[in-house]
Amino acid sequence: MRIESGRSGGRRQRLRAVVLAAGFLVLSMALAEGIQTQEEKVSTAVDLPALLDKLTAYARRLENVALDFICREEIAEKIDYTLDAVASSPLVDTWSYGPGSGILVGGRRPRVDRNAYVYDYQCVRKDKVITESRTLLEENKVKKNEREAKLKTAVFVYGNALLGPVGIFAERFRPLYTYSITGSDKIDKKPVVIVEAVPADETPDLHLLYGKAWVDPTTADILKIEWSEKRVGRFDIFQERADRYKLKPQITIRSDLRDVSNGIRFPSVLYLKEAYVNSRGRAVVRSETTVTYKDFKFFTVEVEIR
Repeated sequence: MRIESGRSGGRRQRLRAVVLAAGFLVLSMALAEGIQTQEEKVSTAVDLPALLDKLTAYARRLENVALDFICREEIAEKIDYTLDAVASSPLVDTWSYGPGSGILVGGRRPRVDRNAYVYDYQCVRKDKVITESRTLLEENKVKKNEREAKLKTAVFVYGNALLGPVGIFAERFRPLYTYSITGSDKIDKKPVVIVEAVPADETPDLHLLYGKAWVDPTTADILKIEWSEKRVGRFDIFQERADRYKLKPQITIRSDLRDVSNGIRFPSVLYLKEAYVNSRGRAVVRSETTVTYKDFKFFTVEVEIR
């Protein structure tokens, strides 16, 4: 009797475990469906034409804004020369040995450079003309006081990211693009939708600025924006490298816009990535540059009336 009772109890326990597992699976599927439905609701509930009109109005403000501010600009730059070393060596396959693989070329590991710069940065915009000036405070942790300093980054020479939304949402550019909401996300716990702009089918590729923006659907605030690679300054240099590597260049430029003054959003982080892609879609990163802006002091942020 004890043996039969034990078997019966074991069967009940196994049955209970199966029921619990099935219930957990159903609950998990329901939760997943709920999350998916919630994300879909965020995207589908947005009136895209109305949102685009708000974004165009913001771009109009940017085009007419007068600025005068200073901030601290901190730059971290990493350059991995593995691709350069591998491309010049006939003994190895580029796609067997990417950066960080520990490959030895000529008995040595390819060089990796890391640079850090700190500037006092000033930006003035008057009559639609931007003037930038820098004082170099630190270079690779060595104190400096170099006035009217040049930007010393080795890979990217960039300008102020403030006007990025103009190239995507300004009224004169709207007919050239096709806009869509391609997803939803959260930034600082705020729900946002991802608005993507690509050249319309009838628009020839004229190196237009295009990409995507992470937008608060309620306020139309742009919290993050990503640029097309084809508007990078001196893009021909990246193309020449790609030809040497026998790969395609893939440049990412992204800016977080978190600091606000008088309704205008300023970049808090600018991220630039240089990568190269093979025919199978595998990308190897050659360089990354991260620019952090902090300690803003605003003297003028106003929209000029025209």
